[in-house]
Amino acid sequence: MGWAAGPLGEVQAAEREIGRATARRARAVAAFAASRPASADRAQGERGAMSAERWAARSDLLRAVSEWATPELAIAVNLTQPAAEALLSESLTLVHRLPGTLAALESGLVHGGHLWHLIDKVAPVADAGLRAEIEADLLAWLARRNGVTSPAQLGDKARRVVARRDAAAAARRLAKAMRERGVYLRPERAEGMAAVTVVCTMPEARALHAALSSYADALADEDGGPARTRGQRMVDALLDLVLRPGETDLPPVRVLLSVVASMGTLLGGDAPGEVDGQLIPAEMVRQLVHGLAGRGVVLPDHEAQVLADPTDPAGTAPPAGGVAWQEAEQAELGAWWDQVEARLLAGGLEEPDWPPDDLSGESWLDAAGALDPDAHDLDACDPDALPSEFALDDVARDDGDGLAPFGDPGAAPGTQSRPGSGSPPTTSTPPEPRPAGGWWAAADRAVEDAGAAVHAAGLALGHARRSVRTAQAAAATEEAGWRTGPGGRVDAAPDALSALAAAAEDQRQALAELLAATAGGGLADRPRIVLTDAVTGAFRALTDLPALRRAGHCGARACRRAPEACGHDLTGRPGLRGAGPTGAYRPGAALARHVRARDRRCRFPGCRRPLPRAGELDHARPHAVGGATAAANLAGYCTGDHRGKHQAPGWTHTLEPDGTLTVTTPTGLTAVTEPPPY
Repeated sequence: MGWAAGPLGEVQAAEREIGRATARRARAVAAFAASRPASADRAQGERGAMSAERWAARSDLLRAVSEWATPELAIAVNLTQPAAEALLSESLTLVHRLPGTLAALESGLVHGGHLWHLIDKVAPVADAGLRAEIEADLLAWLARRNGVTSPAQLGDKARRVVARRDAAAAARRLAKAMRERGVYLRPERAEGMAAVTVVCTMPEARALHAALSSYADALADEDGGPARTRGQRMVDALLDLVLRPGETDLPPVRVLLSVVASMGTLLGGDAPGEVDGQLIPAEMVRQLVHGLAGRGVVLPDHEAQVLADPTDPAGTAPPAGGVAWQEAEQAELGAWWDQVEARLLAGGLEEPDWPPDDLSGESWLDAAGALDPDAHDLDACDPDALPSEFALDDVARDDGDGLAPFGDPGAAPGTQSRPGSGSPPTTSTPPEPRPAGGWWAAADRAVEDAGAAVHAAGLALGHARRSVRTAQAAAATEEAGWRTGPGGRVDAAPDALSALAAAAEDQRQALAELLAATAGGGLADRPRIVLTDAVTGAFRALTDLPALRRAGHCGARACRRAPEACGHDLTGRPGLRGAGPTGAYRPGAALARHVRARDRRCRFPGCRRPLPRAGELDHARPHAVGGATAAANLAGYCTGDHRGKHQAPGWTHTLEPDGTLTVTTPTGLTAVTEPPPY
């Protein structure tokens, strides 16, 4: 975009300074956190320690920091404690997990608004190497772009990159988020107002919002009553539908959702899809597409892919190595329980608390260290270093025929004196009853019990480690099985044609039947097929299955070839090129679909609003002065930016035939946008 002069240039310079200051603050907060280690806090399980619920909710980065660092930071910067903890977590994430982002913030490549998407989507990637690669890819993409990159655009790009590079982890995060679906209530804005938040999947949220929007459009204000905004009418419609379902005369509405899925996704790949321009995982888009088409089976069956050998379609042979590790795990588990059961029956071991809360084994090792008999060797103890309640004059000795306290053998019961002191016996609290076998025999039994506990802890720790190795082997086996299966082969295909070639015949047939589904049932329109550039992903044409079938042969009467085997030049056939121009001012249905499929969102730099359902396709060269109603002369805008194109003084919009839009501001800054790739 370049650098402006005057007040706008000062704004740009201030933004760079804010970025550098934000980076400096992050480093300082991280240094402060390092000076407040969690080792100074009470450990989990100790009296007065942080509750288990709060401890479990803390991120891994915060667990190494004292819980008292948060209130100290809150006081220093005048924040609430939740806000201070968020600042602490953000700073530690930038310093320890996203160092490239921190450097980009200092250089001015990104600003504070970009950070949330990188922290939210890139930082959770568990593999450090993969996380660094994804971060570098996103920052390089930002540096290459010669235009406006809003936080929403970066967030959309980050979702796509993470979903492609870390699909398994993204699926786990989605499964965790699915458990948080619900409806929540919180105070909002002015006194007496509240917000009801519905947390659900993206398709559900889009459908709910679209239905309420349609109901709001159907509602009319009462004569003489106050005019309501669209948002107010949506709230009124929601209350009528939920609280007074039998008293409303609202007409039924039809919800339109634009679902975009690649050929590879429908065949079982990991590439994410879209619902009204919002990214959703591959499995969710498959379920949605098949559900809308009235089909209950999603292909391919991932469970079958995992459990069956790809070279054995009948599923008679397990994946390589699959049974071996399962049998080994069962054998190890059985042997471990046999040992524990034998000790229990022998009375030499108390029943262990299994499974332990901490599978890392640290708490077991701590307990074992506390019971280590070598750590309590009485012969090596310094008498002066012993606590008062464990003084040597209180220790019993074995005289062969039992234990007696040190002191005068002739002392009366209940009295005791220090040997060699010459002092008269003093009355004391009666000693505890002598255990069977004597005090030293009891101490020996305690040492044996401690050794048994240490041994049990070692067994438990070994079992936990084996369980981790087993889980890792299972995950690797599952991933390898999927990669070599139909879904993995489709996902590895570089383009749609390669994906079709990699798919099985029954998969291709099922996909053709899905695409052949037309209007009716849950679909408002027949499925459309987007033809894109295999290298850049740029939009080329919009077609459907009947048009592709017509394009499958040349159509000439003199052609004697079978339609499915015609080898003539098919370049000019319908279905393989874009929609033609319309003679009128308003574009025809085919042309409107073409432009909307190409642009998908408002083309103004940085804007992410979806294109309205009707209208807002603007002629770059006005129709009144000879501008054609054609794809090369049309661009999609949201309502506000469409008005700005025509009304904002000093702005110019230049559209190239390929859809590239250049916007120049009154101060001379230029921003370029291209139709988003698929």
